[in-house]
Amino acid sequence: MRSAKGFTLLEILVALAILAVTLMAASRAVGLSVTGASQVKLTLLADWVAQNRLAQHRINRDWPGIGTSLGKESQGGVELHWAEEVSGTPHQMFRRVEVRVLDPRDETHELRRLVGYVSRPD
Repeated sequence: MRSAKGFTLLEILVALAILAVTLMAASRAVGLSVTGASQVKLTLLADWVAQNRLAQHRINRDWPGIGTSLGKESQGGVELHWAEEVSGTPHQMFRRVEVRVLDPRDETHELRRLVGYVSRPD
């Protein structure tokens, strides 16, 4: 009897099944990595928007009125909406400014919240 050279059909099917599972797992890992990277980018852009809002108050040396204001700012090619709440402090020379930057895909989701204080200009 001659010995057969090569693989049986069953061995090939098992190898293909293992390869398919491995490729699906690798594809999922790459997909999660890309999603995670885009979320990190969006959070970083939101942080810059919040910092810019606080810096604008300091640079302009303005004295924001107590209350809430809304706006939008483009950062890194993404338009982000922000909400700014100004409140008083126990010391009359300072105001508390809280900036919230919202997710453009879901404005109920807050990407970044930053609190700062501005002093009354002389």
